[in-house]
Amino acid sequence: MEPGSQTAPTQGLPGLGRVPPIGLVLGGVTSIQFGAALAATLFDDLGPAGVSVLRLGFAAIILMALFRPRVRGRSAGELRLILAFGLTLGAMNLSFYEALDRIPLGVAVTIEFAGPLAVAVVTSRRRLDLVWAALAAIGIVLLSNPFGTGIDTVGLLLALVAAAFWGAYILIAQRATADFHGSEGVALAMVVGALVPLVPGVVEAGVTLLHPQWLALGAGVALLSSVIPYSLETESLRRLPANVFGVLMSIEPAVAGLAGFIVLGQSLSARDVVAIGFVVAASVGVSRMVPAAPEA
Repeated sequence: MEPGSQTAPTQGLPGLGRVPPIGLVLGGVTSIQFGAALAATLFDDLGPAGVSVLRLGFAAIILMALFRPRVRGRSAGELRLILAFGLTLGAMNLSFYEALDRIPLGVAVTIEFAGPLAVAVVTSRRRLDLVWAALAAIGIVLLSNPFGTGIDTVGLLLALVAAAFWGAYILIAQRATADFHGSEGVALAMVVGALVPLVPGVVEAGVTLLHPQWLALGAGVALLSSVIPYSLETESLRRLPANVFGVLMSIEPAVAGLAGFIVLGQSLSARDVVAIGFVVAASVGVSRMVPAAPEA
């Protein structure tokens, strides 16, 4: 779930230069959504907060080892920025997992997409983006089905909370990429973020968190949901215009629905499919109008 693309780090893993950029984006999208599906399979044993502890904790360890950010000598402003970045990152992941424990993966990701869409619309000066925002809102209302049986209300609210944190995450990440070299900012933020679900995670899972099988699966979730997507999307951002990248990323809700069906056996109604289509179309519409990135 967690959108590594929005951090836009400039330092990735070696060996990705030979992969076509579209393949990198699609690989990152697939990895993060199947990582979320794998995480959901652990909820019955560890709880959403417990899985969040493992996911963020292992991601922090791996990213710190890969990028080795400098900690000493940071200014007070930089430390405050990392604190805000990390708290937002941790809260986004925890609220999303809590939502995922109550509603299908495809629905949760679609609703969470309201966050980056809102940021795109609010920061845009084009009236057409208001049309895309309205289309996305219609899709989210269809998913909630207020006049029918509807989805779990708490799950819906938690997904909207995750959306709000995702929007804030994007804005903070943009500042962090300007103040920190490469992936140093996101690596440090991941350490802070891992502290957010620590207390509820320990309460939910206790010493079960330390069992080897859950540690191994938690590391797998971290790789699929953070490390691999960050690396693939980082490389693709170097080689694709921002608008093309945004259009490709817009398929995330559809891939999430597929991952939920394959891994979790979650089916979507015709109304859900139409609603997801509305949100995807809105995301594509907004992304297509993003100015192309200048060539290096």
